[in-house]
Amino acid sequence: MTREELCAKKREALAAYSRLGPFNSCERYGNGHINDTFLAVSESGKRYIFQRINHTVFPRPDQVMENIAAVTGHIRGKVEAEGGDAERSTLVVIPTDLGKRFYQDSIGSYWRMYAFTERTKAFDRAESLQMFTDCAEAFGRFQGWLSDFDATTLFEPIVNFHNTPVRYENLMRAIEKDPLGRVAEVEKEIAFVRARADFVKSLENARKQGVLPLRVTHNDTKLNNILFDEKTEKPVCVIDLDTVMPGYSVNDFGDSIRFGANTAAEDETDLSKVSLDLALYRAYADGFLKGCDGKLTDAEVALMPIGARMMTLECGMRFLTDYIEGDTYFRIARPSHNLDRCRCQFALVADMEKKENQMKLI
Repeated sequence: MTREELCAKKREALAAYSRLGPFNSCERYGNGHINDTFLAVSESGKRYIFQRINHTVFPRPDQVMENIAAVTGHIRGKVEAEGGDAERSTLVVIPTDLGKRFYQDSIGSYWRMYAFTERTKAFDRAESLQMFTDCAEAFGRFQGWLSDFDATTLFEPIVNFHNTPVRYENLMRAIEKDPLGRVAEVEKEIAFVRARADFVKSLENARKQGVLPLRVTHNDTKLNNILFDEKTEKPVCVIDLDTVMPGYSVNDFGDSIRFGANTAAEDETDLSKVSLDLALYRAYADGFLKGCDGKLTDAEVALMPIGARMMTLECGMRFLTDYIEGDTYFRIARPSHNLDRCRCQFALVADMEKKENQMKLI
């Protein structure tokens, strides 16, 4: 879609919210990579987040919005019962003039609107150990608020998103096909994965055995998916709920550790710089458990270190699969970018394995 076409469809979609009054502006906002995000400002000065949902990534935007409505409604009820600010503690979906959660334009694109959460800001990286702990507490609180929500009632926007055995099988199929002849250069990485073929089944086996409960999970627990108060720099609400679906609490915990407790960047090429920062791990575990407020089972708590390793290994496998298949999913900045990312994740897995006992003690 050209820029002109996108602008035309944006104007068409905005017209579905005419009861909000004329809009003075609607410009690009933020640095998200999936959806097209705009900041819409009405004539009255009221601000809104306006988005075109990427229905290539999310083929059923209607189901995405149904999940979001159910989860945010549940959270608002919890916050109100606690005497908190329900309008700032979770996303608020603005309905169209016809009362729908989204608008489908004349070419089939889906648009939605949220109330803009004023007096907040987001961070790409934690600026202090306290901020990292606060981030953990926010995601833990999200888990705690939804602990009595029946996860089986939610749709799966991306089927098998964090089903690690399925990701393993996807990699094996990519290796077998080897469409670009890249397998020969990644034999070491393939061997690393194959040596952990049993490990990838750990959480799914725990679920089948009744040890690991199914929860409502966020599935993208990065720091920049939390809005912080401008003055206090304390978390206000968790955002980016498109991947909310049934899953495991330990995976939400683990994905944060994979991203936030690595001593190196996600695509670091000097693997000697890659390790698990145990101080950050401890800080995040403390915050996450505090936020969960006792809602996790003992078995879930015991599996948190496994969740950290699993999400790191899974992410590495996804990078490796994409590299073998020709870099069709993750955006790259250089030819070997996905391979560099994969090697970084695998180096972090190896360090976690060395520190397994310390992680368990924490």
